[in-house]
Amino acid sequence: MSEPNQNSAYKEAGVDIDAAAGLVEKIKTHVGKTNRTGVMSSIGGFGALFDLKAAGYNDPVLVSSTDGVGTKIKIAIESDRHDTIGIDLVAMCVNDLVVQGAEPLFFLDYFATGKLRNDVAELVISGVAEGCAQSGCALIGGETAEMPGLYAPGDYDLAGFAVGAADRNRIIGGEKIKECDIVLGLAASGVHSNGYSLVRKIVKDNGLTYDSPAPFTDSHGSRTLADALLVPTRLYVKPLLSALKISDSEGNPTVRGLAHITGGGLSENIPRVLPEGLMVRLDAAKWPLLPVFSWLKSAGKLDNADMARTLNCGIGMVAVCAAEASDDIARCLREAGETVYTIGSVAPLRAGEDPVQIANMDTEWA
Repeated sequence: MSEPNQNSAYKEAGVDIDAAAGLVEKIKTHVGKTNRTGVMSSIGGFGALFDLKAAGYNDPVLVSSTDGVGTKIKIAIESDRHDTIGIDLVAMCVNDLVVQGAEPLFFLDYFATGKLRNDVAELVISGVAEGCAQSGCALIGGETAEMPGLYAPGDYDLAGFAVGAADRNRIIGGEKIKECDIVLGLAASGVHSNGYSLVRKIVKDNGLTYDSPAPFTDSHGSRTLADALLVPTRLYVKPLLSALKISDSEGNPTVRGLAHITGGGLSENIPRVLPEGLMVRLDAAKWPLLPVFSWLKSAGKLDNADMARTLNCGIGMVAVCAAEASDDIARCLREAGETVYTIGSVAPLRAGEDPVQIANMDTEWA
């Protein structure tokens, strides 16, 4: 008598083990493109191994980060465009590592859905692999979870986990930031991956769909709202790692603090790296408000305070630098492909003041 097919019973319950195994085979090519020094195992095992010594660190400190993509995923699902959302996932994690002076070493992803569609999952994970490749980070493992009854048909969710390292004497914490340090802003590629509950509400309230023509012109040549709103989060890792090598006469990094401008915008993220008693004065006239933000402000009837604490407003990363080194740091970043603006400086924080003040919003964000 033949053995009962246990997989078929599980499949009748809504979980297809064969599909999951097939996905692992499909993504191995994408994963292989992210291989780097230190990786000791291939995808598919119970755990992943990484040799930190082989990665070349003398006195390493591990830095970790975990994040998701938020409701930007809903736009990818509703427009049936899944190839870039994985880049967003990686960027949200590895950009948080590099702000502490850490090089991302490896990444693990979590993809959960009600019913596994290998075509969609492969596109999503190919984006994860692309984000890892762009940031020099190995995709060494992950989890694909099929959970019928938990997700609506067609829905999925993503989470990521990144581990990086920095030599102990090169960690960036912001504690060395001083009065008169210069604030550099690195241009965002678009909305990145925060504020999408607000973005989606504005689209709905204005009677638009993601197939609607983009009501603004941007540098990406976006034809539809989906084109514009799914532009992936910019990966700042490699340019910042180069800039972090610029040191003063005592060997200290001249980039003294970095802030990834995510949820909370400029107003909430920059203070996370400021020492007590200091603030930054920014000038909105020093960088352009991207067309997508001008449209969101107008269509959503947003005030300037909402803009500054919800959206990145065109600045995806902030670097606080020693004044005497700011030109060299800006040059290094530009040579690595970044668009860089000198957007402000550090000043003493007086009683009752906000730690981030932005001049000229009324005229520049009108």
